[in-house]
Amino acid sequence: MLFNSFEFLLFFPVVTLLYFLLPHRYRWMLLLAASCVFYMFFKAVYILILFFTIVVDYAAGICIEDSKTPERKKVFLLASLVANIGVLAVFKYFNFLNDNITSLSQWLGYENHIPYLHILLPIGLSFHTFQAMSYTFEVYRGHQQAERHFGIYALYVMFYPQLVAGPIERPQNILHQFYEKHYVDYHRIVSGLQLMAWGLFKKVVVADNLALMVDNVYNKPTAYTGISLVLATCFFAFQVFCDFSGYSDMAIGSAQVMGFTLMKNFNRPYLATSIPEFWSRWHISLSTWFRDYLYIPLGGNRVPKWRWYFNLLVVFLVSGLWHGASWTFIVWGALHGFYQVSGFMTKKLREKVADQIGLTAFPRLHHTLQLLSVFVLVSFAWIFFRATSLQDAVYIAYHAVAGLGNIKELAEGDWQHLVFLDTSPKIFAVGLGSVILMSVIHRQQNHLSIRQLIATRPVWQRWGLYYLFLLVVLIFGQFGAGEFIYFQF
Repeated sequence: MLFNSFEFLLFFPVVTLLYFLLPHRYRWMLLLAASCVFYMFFKAVYILILFFTIVVDYAAGICIEDSKTPERKKVFLLASLVANIGVLAVFKYFNFLNDNITSLSQWLGYENHIPYLHILLPIGLSFHTFQAMSYTFEVYRGHQQAERHFGIYALYVMFYPQLVAGPIERPQNILHQFYEKHYVDYHRIVSGLQLMAWGLFKKVVVADNLALMVDNVYNKPTAYTGISLVLATCFFAFQVFCDFSGYSDMAIGSAQVMGFTLMKNFNRPYLATSIPEFWSRWHISLSTWFRDYLYIPLGGNRVPKWRWYFNLLVVFLVSGLWHGASWTFIVWGALHGFYQVSGFMTKKLREKVADQIGLTAFPRLHHTLQLLSVFVLVSFAWIFFRATSLQDAVYIAYHAVAGLGNIKELAEGDWQHLVFLDTSPKIFAVGLGSVILMSVIHRQQNHLSIRQLIATRPVWQRWGLYYLFLLVVLIFGQFGAGEFIYFQF
């Protein structure tokens, strides 16, 4: 079920109303049943995969906690990891590996007889798998008691607001909340609904209007060059942010209405002045997951410098592979790993150069240049994330720069193709205008949250803003435009 669908418009208020009407002891049952219905809207049979991993991890958690020796704890942890990673390997990576084996076999003069699996990737598989794995890790480390209530543990994995695209929660944050009794709180409900509305705006007005232009270019990149490729790539940077953070806002907001607190997943990442800062603001639940369960166990930065750089590269390569079974995602991850390593290696030199040329004497200019540099680097990497093949990505990366000479063609009036990207002036204006509006709001939040600002206004002004906002979404939104981008992961 999509957050931007008519079905959810009915589903959410009904579930929320029943949640508050039911006695507290029955609420977990309602949420678990609602989560099953929510997930089965996509493909009902795949709920069996969820059930399998839930049973395995529930049993593994109890066995880990009850084990008397470290060796036995490791055995049950390994069993849980094999089950979870095995499901990922079969459904997400088997055909990718088989493709590469086939290519290698042909190069060596052999024939690969391993058959392909004709199966669909279960929606949100990587998200709920990583959430389940965080539970067994935390029980193994002694940071979380094993959950003995099977229904509550199942709800931890399946809680519908963040089931298919996160945030990827830790058991310490969310499990205890299923035992707490939540009451109707007007201010909390209003705040949650405001966040959901903002997420909906980012999805249907910003992301889905930009998608109309981005898809035209990236689905047939050889028909474009220069300024068109640059515009499409910049638009995709905002599309993917608004699409994914829009989902997170709606997930966090819908949970907040019922009284649950989910972790913040995005913090205005395009205001970052360095690549490490970007990753501290982008998909926070995933970046902290890799930090805690991969980067730190590898040694983090408490190792020789060469090993530290190796650890960073490994984490980002795995992050790229987590996003998709394709070499384009691996290259995307490798680029961010390279950005991190080269950034640390050249930090002192860059600071020295900035000081010597007098740039540090103009802090606003220096800050702006840092913002632009990060955005350019991140946008360049997005080319590989969005492109359908490495060949397309290389074409776009090269011709975006080599073809900039076509700017002179703008004078000849071919704006429909070069600038509007074969859509319409209206779509272009709505896409660009909504990006500017969102950026202004993000800047404003340096001083005061928009929700806090609205709360200080008189009632007539608040409701006037609500109606105006609803009107903007209804007029300029692209409804029924498709799933959220991160559902594929």
